[in-house]
Amino acid sequence: MNFEEMKWKHENLLYPIVRVFSIKGAGSGTIIYSKPDPENEKEFLTFVLTNHHVIEANITYKKDWDSLLKKKIEKEFREQAKVEVFSYVRDSEVDSSNRHNAEIVAYDQYHDLALLKLDSPKRFDYVSPIISKEKIKNLKLFTSIAIAGCSMAHEPFCNFGEITFLKEIIEQKKYIMVNAGMYFGNSGGAVFLADSGELIGVPSRLTGIQLGFGMDMVLFMGFAAHPERFYEFFDEQEVQFIYDSSQTYNEALKKRKKKEKDSRFMLKAKEMEEEKNEDTE
Repeated sequence: MNFEEMKWKHENLLYPIVRVFSIKGAGSGTIIYSKPDPENEKEFLTFVLTNHHVIEANITYKKDWDSLLKKKIEKEFREQAKVEVFSYVRDSEVDSSNRHNAEIVAYDQYHDLALLKLDSPKRFDYVSPIISKEKIKNLKLFTSIAIAGCSMAHEPFCNFGEITFLKEIIEQKKYIMVNAGMYFGNSGGAVFLADSGELIGVPSRLTGIQLGFGMDMVLFMGFAAHPERFYEFFDEQEVQFIYDSSQTYNEALKKRKKKEKDSRFMLKAKEMEEEKNEDTE
């Protein structure tokens, strides 16, 4: 392997990986967006893709007053996560790391995906490109891949292997199966195409067999969220700006707020209709 190839692997398969902390544990994440803020081009907006279950503990629900409905309803509260970004020297050695607060912008329990926004105005140089919708259909078995993450809360590292199954259906969700080493803590990290660095999966679950009476496990199947689910998640959560440059984060915020407000209006209208029906019975 020559110097340029080695440098490319570091920059594309390792440096975009971050460590994500919730209030109950740690997992992995991948920087997928770092671009100028359209409202302040001296500052950058940076987003990390991870698993919902990595930051799930930071999302709670409790009864709170709603001024629109004029009563207490169950509301969602999101506590910021922490995202640790690493700096390297001599290509391969972690020199330092910075831990940033990160807002949970969007999440989906079904897709087991979440989008975090770093509370930092700086530009992050190493960003993973997501495989385009058009190229997903070209994925093949035996394609070389790299899995990168912070297994067991370790600093980021990679394992290499191949795609072993393209469309595994588990609990009505689509996954790709890979044979590269995947361990606890890889959740939320990345499955990259080894030759292009494109993100094609988010490690999400392991299948293993327990030996003896202890907790030792032999892991023999690793599954990552299928890339088609990335786009379903982005579209459903109104965060298309991640892959569509014609949209902006601020436009996404407006759409999301409108959708939330419309949902509350619909809830109020439904309750009023139910009350009306009760009065006429």
